[in-house]
Amino acid sequence: MSSWQGGPSWGPGDNGTPGDGGTPDWAALAEESAARTRRKRWLMIGGGILATGLVGAIVATAVVTTGGTSDPTGSASGLPAPADLPEDTSAPEPSFSSVAPPPPPDPKEYISSAAKDKAPITVDGFFPGKKLAMGDRVHLKGAVNRTTACATGTQGALGAVLTKNGCEQLIRATYSKDGVAVTVGIAVFATEARAKKTVDEASGGLASLSGAGVPTFCRGGTVCRRTTNSYGRYAYFTVGGFTDGTRVTLQDKDVFAVGDDLTNFVFRQIHQRGRVQASQAVAEPAQ
Repeated sequence: MSSWQGGPSWGPGDNGTPGDGGTPDWAALAEESAARTRRKRWLMIGGGILATGLVGAIVATAVVTTGGTSDPTGSASGLPAPADLPEDTSAPEPSFSSVAPPPPPDPKEYISSAAKDKAPITVDGFFPGKKLAMGDRVHLKGAVNRTTACATGTQGALGAVLTKNGCEQLIRATYSKDGVAVTVGIAVFATEARAKKTVDEASGGLASLSGAGVPTFCRGGTVCRRTTNSYGRYAYFTVGGFTDGTRVTLQDKDVFAVGDDLTNFVFRQIHQRGRVQASQAVAEPAQ
């Protein structure tokens, strides 16, 4: 057998089998393969070091370019400072008046004298509609009347009292409910003082007003209930009783209920008249 000299010689053998050159030196081949593997590893390690160096250089360049500083703790100290607000602005500060607004007008002021009570005086203005509902009680409106001869709508001495104190007109309306009828009358004066004086001096009473489905009542000496009141420049009266002529006693609560309903209603109507005129005075500019 001939000896192995020089490098390996490979012949045309199949599947990497040696040719006629002889048997290869397997130890030498293994050492050469190991050397090649070491060279590849160093090249890979060196390439990683180079890549890491390049990334570090890029980061450093970015930090230097932006003028910032690295903050390994991730705190907010590296954030930009908030913009300073101007200490002075041109907008004026709100101001408030130290003068309190005037109180709203008193409605009674506008129904206490003819000088301010300028709204028209009409029957429908005081007694609108065909019925009056007060709570669960409904009163049907009967006859109405308006006259400047105030004494013609009275009985007894009341007419003379109205005339003496300057009654300008008398408005009457009758309401009925379940056999009870009540006539309410409003006497108009120039001032509150004259209306009050009429109430103080009142004697006799209002004359009942029949018609429009209501028969004559509270006439010929029949005992009926009468009331007298005033508010502002208005004096108002009621006379009420049974439509069949039965005399009224203190136990006849139905007569008292209808009379009280009408008295309260008239007071509200007069007060509302003052409220409307007071509101108009506030809304309209002073002349």
